[in-house]
Amino acid sequence: MEKNMVEKKFIKYVSQNIFGMLGISAYILADTFFISRAGGAQGITALNLVLPIYSLIFAIGSMTGVGSATRFSILRARGRQDADEYFFNAVVFALAISVIFVLAGAFFSENIVSILGGDPEIVAAGSAYTRIFMVFAPFFMLNYIFNAFVRNDGNPSLAMIATLSGSMFNIVMDYIFMFPLKMGMAGAALATGLSPVVGVAICSMHLFSRKSSVRIYIVRPSVKKLLQSWQLGISAFIGEMASGVTTIVFNFLILGLAGNNGVAAYGIVANVAIVATAIFNGVAQGSQPLFSDFYGKSDRESLLKVRNMAVGTAAVLAVFIIAVTGLLAGRIVNIFNSDGNQQMAVYAMKGMRLYFIGFLFAGFNIVGAGYLSATESAGWAFATSILRGFAAIIICALLLSVTLGMTGIWLAFAAAELITAIVMLIAMKKLSKQ
Repeated sequence: MEKNMVEKKFIKYVSQNIFGMLGISAYILADTFFISRAGGAQGITALNLVLPIYSLIFAIGSMTGVGSATRFSILRARGRQDADEYFFNAVVFALAISVIFVLAGAFFSENIVSILGGDPEIVAAGSAYTRIFMVFAPFFMLNYIFNAFVRNDGNPSLAMIATLSGSMFNIVMDYIFMFPLKMGMAGAALATGLSPVVGVAICSMHLFSRKSSVRIYIVRPSVKKLLQSWQLGISAFIGEMASGVTTIVFNFLILGLAGNNGVAAYGIVANVAIVATAIFNGVAQGSQPLFSDFYGKSDRESLLKVRNMAVGTAAVLAVFIIAVTGLLAGRIVNIFNSDGNQQMAVYAMKGMRLYFIGFLFAGFNIVGAGYLSATESAGWAFATSILRGFAAIIICALLLSVTLGMTGIWLAFAAAELITAIVMLIAMKKLSKQ
């Protein structure tokens, strides 16, 4: 393929996916902002404690959607007739799995908030929010699947529009439900739960139209096809779960070191970090259809060119993000500090400046994991994703919190991402020689 054509497709797919992923993170920030106004530090603490449940729902939806769409792209590039079966298969299993979250949220929301570290006041503040958003788990998962297939079917513009529309709906309805209708945190959860319905509806305009090359028909659900998809979507799963695992570990460590004010401070840092992560996920997911297509066609030159452009883009964005959050940490924290809580503000400002250093390595790791999955390097993708999402962050958080206290907590993310980046470099070099 001509070099200029590769660059144009890269810019189109990546830019539109960055905007789309920013749309997803925007409604989480909107939740945080409106909840800080309505519920203060207690509301932010409750939201932060249940974020891991969000991460798990999103992770399963992402693994199923991205993995199935990647498998679809590779098989279609090779002319396989069974490529289309992966869409219906993904939808069936996502709906089946989501029933677990619906039932857990409907009947055990108080227990869930308590297990995640909430005291009686936090349980009272967060149980209704948890119950409502978990009931909408099927739509969160379907949104990931529909969006991934639309993107991989050559329509990243509509995928972006769907994501941004869902986010704008969420932000507007957040305000309406929480303030004019005075529904509080329950209103925030309802707005968040309804937003993926908008995304699914817009993506359906492509998938069920004549322009779609995805032929949708009923097939017998196949666990084998699901596992084949998950094999390629495992990095997406762990990429989403990384924030959830980090949140759980950090919440329990911070509760012991700084109490609820520390957790609220981390809630601000973690929610702003979601925006940064979304940007890098946009680079990775925008590159993924190109990785899969060129890999399926055995076009090694174009494949490596896209990989290098993706890594370079991530590096530039990382430097920009670190600079902006370092300079504007105080102003960012004040946006969410409606109570004027000075202790929380001090924790959060220091945390933001130290925590965000980790994105210098995280951007490379997220893009690298997407490349490994899209090129069927499942072993390396799994190893680096597990290291980044679970092993390294837990070990670094435990060791550094003991030696450096809260400073160690904030630096644990950077340390874990650095360790993962070293392993990722080794994987990239080995695969380049093959």
